[in-house]
Amino acid sequence: MATTKQKVSLTGIKPTGEPHLGNLIGAIQPGLALADEYQTMYFIADYHALTTVRDPKLMKRYTRSVAATWVAAGLDTERTVLYRQSDVPEVFELTWIMACMTPKGLMNRAHAYKAAVDRNREAGSDLDAGVNMGLYNYPVLMAVDILIADADVVPVGNDQAQHVEIAADIAGAFNHVYGDRFRFKIPQLVTPSADAGRTLPGLDGRKMSKSYDNTIPLFVPEKQLRKLVRRIATDSTPVDAPKDPDSAAVFQLFEQFAPSDAVAETRKRLEAGGMGWGELKDQLFEVLNEQLTPLRERYEQLMAPDSELDAMLAAGGAQARKRAEPILAGVRKAIGID
Repeated sequence: MATTKQKVSLTGIKPTGEPHLGNLIGAIQPGLALADEYQTMYFIADYHALTTVRDPKLMKRYTRSVAATWVAAGLDTERTVLYRQSDVPEVFELTWIMACMTPKGLMNRAHAYKAAVDRNREAGSDLDAGVNMGLYNYPVLMAVDILIADADVVPVGNDQAQHVEIAADIAGAFNHVYGDRFRFKIPQLVTPSADAGRTLPGLDGRKMSKSYDNTIPLFVPEKQLRKLVRRIATDSTPVDAPKDPDSAAVFQLFEQFAPSDAVAETRKRLEAGGMGWGELKDQLFEVLNEQLTPLRERYEQLMAPDSELDAMLAAGGAQARKRAEPILAGVRKAIGID
C-alpha cells in the first residue's frame, strides 16, 4: 500500500457506456501512471451517472464494467483505493451541507448547465428545458467527492478544470464561516502533461467518442474487432501511389499501439507507395488483437457474477468510508450537529 506521506490523488470515472480505445489511451494509462507519484483513489461515479442513465440494468453493468476495465488494464487494488461513490453515504450528507454554502451564481456559471441553456436558447425553447436538478447541482456533488476524500490533487483535463476550481471555491466558503472549528484542505488542479490525455481518432476520423458513435470498444470479440478496424475511414488513394500517413486515422491508431520500428517501416512504405490502406488495417488489427486479448480475458473473468471484483469494490468502499468518516464528523461538529 502507498505510504500515508504521499499526496492523495483522486479521480472519478462516470459509468455511462462501454470502454473504448480512446479511454485506454486518453485516461486509463495516464491514470495508472499516477500511482508511481501519489496515493491514488479512484471512484466509480454511479450517482453522477444518474443524471442520464435511467436503466437500472445498464447502471449496474456500466458500473461493474468501468471497475473491471481499470483492473484488467493494470490497476492494483493493493496500491490504489477503488470504490463506488454509492458505497460512501457520507458523501451525500456532506453534499447538502456544502450546498448550503454554495452561491447559486456559482452554479449558474457551471459549464454543463450553461451549455444546456445555450442549446435551449438556440432552439427557441425554455432556457431550463430538460435540465434536472441533478445536472444543476452536479458541481456540488463533485466538489464533495473531492473534499470528503481529503484529496491533495485532482488530475483532470482542461475541459474539467472548472470542477476542481468550484470545489476550491466551495471549500473556501466553508472555511470562511467555520474555519476556526474545521478547515477543508483546498484541492489542487493537476492537468495532464503534453503526452498524456491524448485523443485518438474514431472510425470516421473524428475524435473517438461515444457521442459520435465511432468508437472501437476495448473488449469486443476478435471477429468484431476485425470488422471494426476494416470500417476505419480512408481515402481512395491507389495502392501504388504515395500516401500521407499522418492524415490517416488508421495510421494514427497504428502509431499509438505498434512498436516504433514497425511504425517507422510502415511510414516509409506508405510514403514511397506500394502499400494500401487495407494492408495497414490488417496490421493494425493484429497489433490491437495481440495487446487486447489478455485484457479481454481478464475483463471477462472480472465481469462474471460473484467474481473477485465484488470483494475489491467492497474493500475499497470500506477504505474510502474510513477516510470520509472523520471529515464528516469534523464538519458536523463545526456546524453544531453532532
